[in-house]
Amino acid sequence: MTKNATFLKDVNDGLSRNPKYISSHYFYDKAGDEIFQRIMDMPEYYLTNSELEIFSGQSEKIIDSFNIDKAEEFELIELGAGDGKKTQHLLKTLIDNNFKFKYIPVDISRNSLEVITDRMENLFPDLEILPQQGDYFEVLDDLFHSDKPKVILFIGSNLGNMPDETAAQFLQKISQHLKSNEKLLLGVDLIKSKDIVLPAYNDAAGITRDFNLNLLKRINAEFGANFNLENFEHAPEYTESEGIAKSFLRSKVKQTVYIKELDKSFSFDENEAIHTEISRKYNDDILNGLVADSQLEITAKFLDSKNYFADYILTKR
Repeated sequence: MTKNATFLKDVNDGLSRNPKYISSHYFYDKAGDEIFQRIMDMPEYYLTNSELEIFSGQSEKIIDSFNIDKAEEFELIELGAGDGKKTQHLLKTLIDNNFKFKYIPVDISRNSLEVITDRMENLFPDLEILPQQGDYFEVLDDLFHSDKPKVILFIGSNLGNMPDETAAQFLQKISQHLKSNEKLLLGVDLIKSKDIVLPAYNDAAGITRDFNLNLLKRINAEFGANFNLENFEHAPEYTESEGIAKSFLRSKVKQTVYIKELDKSFSFDENEAIHTEISRKYNDDILNGLVADSQLEITAKFLDSKNYFADYILTKR
């Protein structure tokens, strides 16, 4: 049996559906992590620089909004930590202002956790770092054993990869773990026009194409599949009225793909697509709708200079 039974099951279930679907969670093997680093450096990918501008220029105001008692140690838990380039600004400001805290980065990718741990240990040798590997839905319960005050970071528009129903459940689960007046810092992309959003998922250099196709490479490598990448194309979509960018891998021809680990074949019609990712864009009304049943409320909002991106402070009532 394969070492990644959950991935294999999800591939089987997703390719057996109509329409076909594979979760974007599985983009992030070592190669996928490296390609995503290149995506964040693309001129079209405004999301990273927009939020980086917020963190680099407004960290003191963000920390003020946490209402933390300097005399009491707290835990800063970052879900989907990534490479830490934005978070380091917040950490530096906390350290410079003599706050007492532990930093707990959480990520499904072991490679990402190694990268962020190395970065933070080099930048802040005295910082206490407790990395946790796993899907944040699954590890949330284990993160709240201590009685220390907590601030949760969920930035980078990671919430946007969830359907609204799932996002609402996720926010409700976080709320259930927080005590009254504890905070969630939530970074989300804001609704904008197609000419700004779509190039971020369909860049001129083809890096986002390679990122999506790497998912098929990973299935080939780990499960003995015979996806011919030349027979698939990256096909993203976005409409401003819906506010959701969607990524697909579309079959260019009628074909059959065999997955050895499953001993099973999957048929594709010409132009049939595998849905791989959503990236929801937000505004205040959408976010208020998602937290309506969660006891979380918006208590602060930080914007970049172009109003492309927002970091919201959500406080448990």
